[in-house]
Amino acid sequence: MKSKFLPIAVILLFLAGAMAGCTDEKDKKKTITISAAASLSDVLKETADAYQKEHKNEKIVFNFGGSGALSQQIIHGAPVDLFISAAKQPVDLIKDKGLTASEEAFFKNKLVLIVPKAAGNKQINFSNLDSGNVKKIAIGTPEAVPAGTYAKETLESLNKWGSLKEKLVYCKDVRQVLQYVESNNVDAGLVYYTDAITSKKVKVVSEAEDSWHQPIVYYTSIISDGKNRNEASGFLEFMKSEKAKSIFEGYGFSY
Repeated sequence: MKSKFLPIAVILLFLAGAMAGCTDEKDKKKTITISAAASLSDVLKETADAYQKEHKNEKIVFNFGGSGALSQQIIHGAPVDLFISAAKQPVDLIKDKGLTASEEAFFKNKLVLIVPKAAGNKQINFSNLDSGNVKKIAIGTPEAVPAGTYAKETLESLNKWGSLKEKLVYCKDVRQVLQYVESNNVDAGLVYYTDAITSKKVKVVSEAEDSWHQPIVYYTSIISDGKNRNEASGFLEFMKSEKAKSIFEGYGFSY
């Protein structure tokens, strides 16, 4: 009797396992991997939360950093579905390598000069950055961080780049600039407006004029060999919705 029912038992176990496997596959969430400029960390997390409430079978993971560094990671094989850059050049770099399936200009930002609130009543603005009262100024590394590129262009427009070079402290991304100013390790820093308003430890003392630098426009790019690029396209479409736009505008971005 044992031997008669053993094959049936084995078949039933196999079918049960196969059905469980189908269920696991059905329930398994697809992961959208997004590399994005550090200045987007807060707004994208909130946008992703809103998206995932409507798309239960999708999960979004982020890699935040300087746009230039992120583009190099993608060029060297980092598994990414969607790239969101704070400038066009990093997107052009991956486009030149044939890695982009789409490219689109998206939202805008502003560049501002910030100082630590702990600095008290010290008067600092663009016109007196080269005075003795200002010892250190933090900016993103121009070669790797778009905010640093915009900062350099601004200082060059004001004919201050050469005189301020010895005072400059270079940072890996705009969030590190913010941290240096918050901790009072530098006297001033150049960051995006959207970063400045996230902190209670800094204050905006001046806003760079648009004519001082290139337009600050963020670009999105679906990566051609992304594992879940179709889902990434869905998230990108969600970012164009009124719900997502209201989130971005709440963080100070404009369209």
